Amino acid sequence: MVRSSPPDRPVDVMQSGGPANWLREARRAIARLPSLRLGKLPESPALPVRDPWPGDPGEGARLLRGELAFGGAVAPLRPGGWPDATAPLRLRAAAHGFAWLRDLRALGTDAARLRARALIADWIGAAQLDAVAISPDVTGARLAAWLGHYDFFAASADDLFRQRLMARLIGDARDLAAALPAEAQDVRALVALKGLIAAAVALPEQAAFLTRALRFLPAEIGQQILPDGCHVCRSPAAQLAALQELMEIRALLHAAQVGAPPALASALERMAPAMRALRHGDGGLALFNGTGEANPALIDLALAQAPRNGRAPQSLAQGGFERLQAGRSVVVVDCGVPPAPGRDGEAHAGTLSFEFSVGRERLVVNCGATASGASPAWRDAIRATAAHSTLVIADVSSSELRPEGLGRRPQKIELQRQEANGAYWLEASHDGWRQPFGAIHRRRLYLSESGEDVRGEDLVESANPLAFTVRFHLHPSVSASPQQDGEAILLRLPGGSLWRLRADGAAMSVEESIYLGGGEPRRSEQLVLAGRADGPQQVKWAITKLG
Repeated sequence: MVRSSPPDRPVDVMQSGGPANWLREARRAIARLPSLRLGKLPESPALPVRDPWPGDPGEGARLLRGELAFGGAVAPLRPGGWPDATAPLRLRAAAHGFAWLRDLRALGTDAARLRARALIADWIGAAQLDAVAISPDVTGARLAAWLGHYDFFAASADDLFRQRLMARLIGDARDLAAALPAEAQDVRALVALKGLIAAAVALPEQAAFLTRALRFLPAEIGQQILPDGCHVCRSPAAQLAALQELMEIRALLHAAQVGAPPALASALERMAPAMRALRHGDGGLALFNGTGEANPALIDLALAQAPRNGRAPQSLAQGGFERLQAGRSVVVVDCGVPPAPGRDGEAHAGTLSFEFSVGRERLVVNCGATASGASPAWRDAIRATAAHSTLVIADVSSSELRPEGLGRRPQKIELQRQEANGAYWLEASHDGWRQPFGAIHRRRLYLSESGEDVRGEDLVESANPLAFTVRFHLHPSVSASPQQDGEAILLRLPGGSLWRLRADGAAMSVEESIYLGGGEPRRSEQLVLAGRADGPQQVKWAITKLG
């Protein structure tokens, strides 16, 4: 099996520059004309729209104290005090998207209700807004959040508040309809469509909103969801977010008694099994391409609402992930070419990296995802190949890291998978170092039928010998102890089980690492197998359970 970089998708004329942008801005300007806002405003949404996801009462209490936390960053959020231009872009988008209303609702107090109402009134009355507030995805998130929590913050409000709210809802929906299709090539485009559909459902007299959203929805699904159900960005976090957005859209259409396009049902049927394939035994996500563990309860809730169609697939051919599962062990391997330009904003240089968990305990991991406000240098460090459990040549990443995505990258991956008597063999290679070094990385992995023996071989094919390292980042709960003879490293899992790493062809050591899979940075360790330029260009290793 050979996986090559997909050809660049044709650029939609509505997403290109020049005349297309002019037309979009012209539509938005027309949508804002006062003459289009005349007529009697509805007193309230005609149909109820309910946000289906749980909030965090702890975060709700934090909002009462005037703070918004998002993606590891914190900024003030209170009437008259919104995140300014110094705050991370994602946090500003979260503030103006109002999804945090679910946290205030989860708190459920009168103080939380009044704070939600005060913040919305303050936002509506603002003389000038952050430019991010009117982007299609943020507008869509805000429309869905206001409508999804309307009964919480607005049902008991005075007439003036509700009139101003309904006027702003309709105005923003008109603006959003004019801005479609969204230029974003990721989940943000689905958020924009969801917001317009929510407005159409709650305001059935605005039938044009639904017509316009359904015009773009099938094409957007086709561009984002691959045939095997993976999201085109190859990120388990994006997979979960897209699954949630599409399930909300399905629920909205069902509430309005509108038939969903066939592409929506087909995508959900494919996405749920793919989502299961990207989970570890603890219920959290595998840490590839900007992903953290996420909340297992949220993933369970999302999957409970999705179509139920069997077990997790073992191979995701288009998404480029392989899952090896035996006994209590799960190994997930990144065997795919990076996403195409425009969809690689969160892509990491982690080709052929793997993660390994035993039951509900993670053993070998990747480092995870940086906070939204991380510096460019820190973000690049976590995206680099060295932050992943794979081989690195001469401290150069297998893909070139750029602020907007990736530059040089693997173009071809060769993959073979075999299974016999419950054991698995995986052999893969990639050419990410062909350009700088003329080198190919080949990795072989084996998982025994008991799941208690993981073996590997990493090989560098190059005309000139090169220095390399093979890294195994450990979960913070795993302790590593080198044996005195230097021949092995003992690994103790929190449940007490012991595992041992042995290697041939490289010097072994234990070094510091960092784990960002759980949100807050945590110190951890990594096992490093160092190969010399004048030594063998391959290393064999084994991680086996003791006792």
